[in-house]
Amino acid sequence: MTVEDPTERFAELLARPEAVVAAGEAALLIAAHAHPGLDVDAWLGRLDDLADGAPSEPADLARHLFVAGGLAGNRLDYGDPRNSYLDDVLARRLGIPITLSVVMIEVGRRVGTDVEGVGMPGHFLVRTAGTSGEPRYFDPFDHGNELSADGCANRFGGLHPGVAFDPRFLDPVGPRAIVTRMLANLEQTLLAREPSAVVWVTRLRLLVPGLPAAARRQLAARLGSLGAFSVAADVLDDLAVEEGTNASTRDEAAARALRARAN
Repeated sequence: MTVEDPTERFAELLARPEAVVAAGEAALLIAAHAHPGLDVDAWLGRLDDLADGAPSEPADLARHLFVAGGLAGNRLDYGDPRNSYLDDVLARRLGIPITLSVVMIEVGRRVGTDVEGVGMPGHFLVRTAGTSGEPRYFDPFDHGNELSADGCANRFGGLHPGVAFDPRFLDPVGPRAIVTRMLANLEQTLLAREPSAVVWVTRLRLLVPGLPAAARRQLAARLGSLGAFSVAADVLDDLAVEEGTNASTRDEAAARALRARAN
């Protein structure tokens, strides 16, 4: 089935209880905005195909995907937007840490392997879930290699020299946080390569539930800077209704100024 309104489907999916939000479907709905007419359900079937015959032991699953399966990190062009579109990642067998992690999470879910995302700053990882025993960590960008907690800290240190490692960097994150990070990554990539496409990415970020008012205000400013004055004004009007008091007055004034620029 071809998705006729991926924005509506994305909003409906993200509004569900987080425990039933599938990061793979959300990632494909993001891609559907870059690839109009994308058959999201057919590409979900590609994830089913990857799960067919896949092992459930986490290290074996990582090898199945990132060694035997040929999925790999794109080290030659990390900033290629296609690394953030899950259909392209599956077709090209190339991605960045977060999209490759989504593949492992989604295939794991299909074969009964309980793995979850780890939002370590600068480098997304996967870890085993559950409360029994110490978690195990995997780096899908690096051939699915297994890392100890110290190995993760060393990986962080290589990316952020001189910055102290916080063990909370290895805490698991849910699908909404994964989607938010995917969109933030894509926004930065497109700002450098295709600024006109940033508007739809920013609008999707605003659909993720629980976004703080300050973040929504910042995204409205981004939309205004890209010329999407009416959309930015709508965001500020919504904030004015929700917040009241002095913030409401400021948001209303900013919305009026944006609409004046749209005329």
